[in-house]
Amino acid sequence: MIKSITGALARKRAALNESEKGFTLIELLVVVIIIGILAAVAIPIFLGQQDQAKDSGVKSDLANAKVAYVSQLVDTPNAIPTGAQLITKGFVQSPNSSALSVTAVSAAAAGTFCIQLTSASSGAPTFGITNTAGVAKGTCAAGVFTAG
Repeated sequence: MIKSITGALARKRAALNESEKGFTLIELLVVVIIIGILAAVAIPIFLGQQDQAKDSGVKSDLANAKVAYVSQLVDTPNAIPTGAQLITKGFVQSPNSSALSVTAVSAAAAGTFCIQLTSASSGAPTFGITNTAGVAKGTCAAGVFTAG
């Protein structure tokens, strides 16, 4: 009889152990903490990538604006092209940039120019391009680029 009861208890324990499917509270907390740590590392990296992409868009816009400026300069050599004239020459400003500024030393020297755009990324950096140099971080005033 005791053997029968002992066997029944062993079977009952085995059945209970098999039916325990799931995670303990500690295991779930550890998983949540690990996911939180990964998110804390990944989110700033992702945001930095967004800013770099926005800045790259502004640099591309500046290169395109330079082409449109030179194209307009061929049509009107002694006039400083405006932003509206750049648009008629095919310049399309992306939503990543704002505050288009076109400056030249003078109308007679319209070939010496500087174009600047402001990025929509955090910190709103300003980039410029000149007739002699490529895109760089800085500002334009009276056709002269100042690195910054």
